[in-house]
Amino acid sequence: MPLFTRDNPSTDPTPEDPSTESSSPEAPAPNTTPAPAPAPAAATATADKSAEEPTADAEPAAEPGSEPAKAEAKEETKPKTETKPKAEAEKPEPATEPPATPTTKPAKPTTKPTDGPVAEPAADTEAPTKPTGTVPNHPTEATEAKDATPDPEDAALETEDAAPGTEDTAPEAQNSPPKPGWRTRRPVAARNLGWAATALSVLLVLVALQMPNTIGNLRITEFLRLPAEAIVASVVLLAMPRRPRVITAASLGAFLGAVTVVNLLDMGFVEFLGRHFNVLLDWELLVDAQSYVTDSIGTAGSVAATIGVLVLVVLLLVGTAFAVVRLSDQLARHSVVATKATLIAGTVWITCMSLGLTIGGVPIASDHTAGVVKVHARRVSDTLHDEAEFKKLAKNDPFAKTPGDQLVPDLRGKDVIFTFIESYGRSAVEDPIMSPGVDRTLADQTQALKNAGFAAKSGWLTSATYGGSSWLGHSTLLSGLWINSQQRYRTLVNSNRLTIPEVFRRTGDYRVVGVMPGVQKSWPEGKFYGLEKNYAAKDLGYKGPKFSWSTMPDQYTLEAYQRLEHGRKQAKPLMSEIILTSSHQPWAPIPKTVPQDQLGDGSVFDAIQKAGKDPKDVLYNGPEAKAEYGKSIQYSVTSLTDWLIRYGTDKTVLVFLGDHQPMSRVSGDHASRDVPVAIVAKDPKILDKVSDWNWTDGLRPAHKAPVWKMSAFRDKFLTAYGSTPHP
Repeated sequence: MPLFTRDNPSTDPTPEDPSTESSSPEAPAPNTTPAPAPAPAAATATADKSAEEPTADAEPAAEPGSEPAKAEAKEETKPKTETKPKAEAEKPEPATEPPATPTTKPAKPTTKPTDGPVAEPAADTEAPTKPTGTVPNHPTEATEAKDATPDPEDAALETEDAAPGTEDTAPEAQNSPPKPGWRTRRPVAARNLGWAATALSVLLVLVALQMPNTIGNLRITEFLRLPAEAIVASVVLLAMPRRPRVITAASLGAFLGAVTVVNLLDMGFVEFLGRHFNVLLDWELLVDAQSYVTDSIGTAGSVAATIGVLVLVVLLLVGTAFAVVRLSDQLARHSVVATKATLIAGTVWITCMSLGLTIGGVPIASDHTAGVVKVHARRVSDTLHDEAEFKKLAKNDPFAKTPGDQLVPDLRGKDVIFTFIESYGRSAVEDPIMSPGVDRTLADQTQALKNAGFAAKSGWLTSATYGGSSWLGHSTLLSGLWINSQQRYRTLVNSNRLTIPEVFRRTGDYRVVGVMPGVQKSWPEGKFYGLEKNYAAKDLGYKGPKFSWSTMPDQYTLEAYQRLEHGRKQAKPLMSEIILTSSHQPWAPIPKTVPQDQLGDGSVFDAIQKAGKDPKDVLYNGPEAKAEYGKSIQYSVTSLTDWLIRYGTDKTVLVFLGDHQPMSRVSGDHASRDVPVAIVAKDPKILDKVSDWNWTDGLRPAHKAPVWKMSAFRDKFLTAYGSTPHP
C-alpha cells in the first residue's frame, strides 16, 4: 500500500479537531523523514513477512515524537528473534482511530504477490498516490507501518487462518481439484450405460410410432417400417437451439406416449366392443370396465390390474418424453452425422413410398402415427357434428302425438314381455363350434313350446353395438333410433322420445315394470323409458353367489319376476322389460338349472358356483371361450322357455332377442352384428299380424331370413299391432 501525505488528495473526511487529525492513522503527518536503515536481519524478516502476508493497503506512519512512533523505532532496532501470533500482530490500532468509511469491500486476492524489484527512494520525495509495485530498499517508519498494518479484509482472512489446526487449509481447499465423478472413475461402464440408454430410447420411440391399434396387426413386420414422423422430428430438432429443442422434444415425446395409450385402448375396444375408442366419449366407460374386471377376477385382481394400468400409462408418458429428449441431445451432439443420416432416411422414405416397396406385405414407408392422429381428430369432429344432427332426428317421431287409445290396440288385454338375452348373437346359431349345441337347444325348446300350445316366428336384427355396451342395444330397439354411442344415449334419455314401454304406459291400460338384475346402482333412466316400477338386483331377494359379472342365474330372475309381478293378481295387464344376464362374458362359471322347488333364495347355487370354471381359464382361451359361451346361451334360452311353458297363458306375448354379438374372440374378427329375435304366443292372431314380415317359423331364424336394423323394429312393431302414426 503506498504512503499518503498531506499533499496527496484524500477521500477521507477532514477531521474537525486538529488533535484528532494529528493522531489519526489515516492522515499521516507531513515532512516525514526516512528512518535509519534497519539491521539486515530485521530487513530480511520484514521482507519475509511482506512476502508471506501481502496487503492491499497500509496504514500511514505515526507522527514523529508520538508514542507509537517511538515504539516503532525501538521495534525496528530490536532484532526479531521471535514472531508473535498473527492474530496478535495484526490486532487493530488503538481506539483513537476513527471508524472506517469504505462502503465497498475490495476483492480478496486469490494469489500472493511476489516482491517487486528493489529501488532506492529519492530524498525528500513524497510517497506516490498509487502503488508502484516496488519495495523501498531502505524501509522507513511509514513502510514499517505498512508492513505492520494489514488491510481490513486480509486481517479478517488471516485471523481465520490463525485458528488452530486450520492454517493454510482454506487456500488448499480453494485450489484443490474437484473430486472425480463415477463417470471419470468408470469411463467404460459410463460409456456402455449411455449406449444402452440410447438404444432403449430408439427402441421405445420406434415401437410407439408403429404401435398398431388392433391385436390382429401385432406383427413383427409392423415394427420394421420407416416412420416419416421420426424423420420430420429430426429435421425440426436439429434446427433448434438447446432450450427450445429440449422443450419441443419433451412435448413430442409425451404426445407420442399419449397416442400409444390411445392405441392400446383401441385394441381393447376393438377386441371387446368391436369398435374403436372415442377420445371424446368413451372415458367414462373405463369405470364400467373396472367394475367388470372386479366381477370377473375379484377385488384384489381388479386393484392390481388397475394399478398396473396406471403405472403403464405413467411410464409410457414419461418414458417416451425422456427418450425423445435423449435422442435430440444425441442429434445435436453429432449434428453433422445426424444431418446426413436424416437426409438419407428421407430419401429412402420417398423412394419406398414412390415405388410401393413392402416387407411382409406391409409398406416400408410409414406414417402410422400421423394417420392415427388424423383418424381420431376426424372422429372427434364427427362426434361434435353428430350431436346436433341427432337432436333433430330424435324430435322426428311419427308416433309422438298419437293418442293413447290409438297405440297398440291389437295387444290390449295381453301380458307383453320384452326380454333381452345377453350376448345372444348370430354366431351362437351359425358358428360351427357353438351352433351344434345351441341349434339343438332351439329345436328342442321350439318343440316343447309347440307341445304347450305356443307358436313362434323368428328373424334377424342388426344391433347398434357389439361385444358390450348392452344399454345401447336396449335403447335402440325401444326408441326406434340408432344409438351407437354414449353421446347419443345421453341425448336420448334427456329427450321426450317415445319408447315401447312408454307406449304401453300412455294407453293407460297397462302396468309397466322392469326386471334388471344387472342394475346395481341408481338408474334414473327408468323414468325416461316409462317404467312405473323397476326391480334392480337388490330388489329381487337373491342370497346366492354371483356368477362372475352376472348377479344371479336367469332361472332365479324369472322366478322372482313371477313371484313379484306376473304371479300376482293385477288390475291391469303387464308390460314388462326383463334383462337376462347369465350369458354375459366371461362365461364362467355357468349356472345350471335346479329343481323349481329348491330355488328358494338362491343359496342352492353356492355349490354350483364353486364347482364352475375359473373365468381366467375361459376368457383368454379362444376355443374354451366359444364352448362356454355356447353353453351359457343354451342355459338362458332354456330358462326363458321353461318359465314360459310353466307360467305362460293365452294372454302372454313374449318378444325375446339378443342385445349384441359376443366379443370378437368368440364371434370372429369379421362377424356381423346380427342377433336373433323371436315372437312367441299362444294366440294365433298375434303371429298373424306379422305374417308379412316373412320371418321363420320356430325359435331359430333361417340364414336368409329378413335382416332389419334394430332401430327399425319399434315402428314396424307398433304399426303391425294397430298403432296410428301422428307425427
